[in-house]
Amino acid sequence: MAFLDRAKRVQDQFDGRLRQVGHGRYGRILRMARKPEVDEYVRVLEITAIGAVIIGTVGFLLYIFFSQAGPWLWGQLTAAGL
Repeated sequence: MAFLDRAKRVQDQFDGRLRQVGHGRYGRILRMARKPEVDEYVRVLEITAIGAVIIGTVGFLLYIFFSQAGPWLWGQLTAAGL
């Protein structure tokens, strides 16, 4: 019976926390939250995609620069005795 008592106690604790979700720190945020409209969702998706493309392009350009100019730059630095 100890296992069943412990399982019931854990379930009661979980249910108690679940009941307090709307009343705690984040309760107001959860009550004010709403499902975004289609145009809002599309706008956020477009902005996110543009940001991902910009970050990816900058990363790719840095990769190309350092893979092509890196060996030459390293050779110049080591030849100069730095």
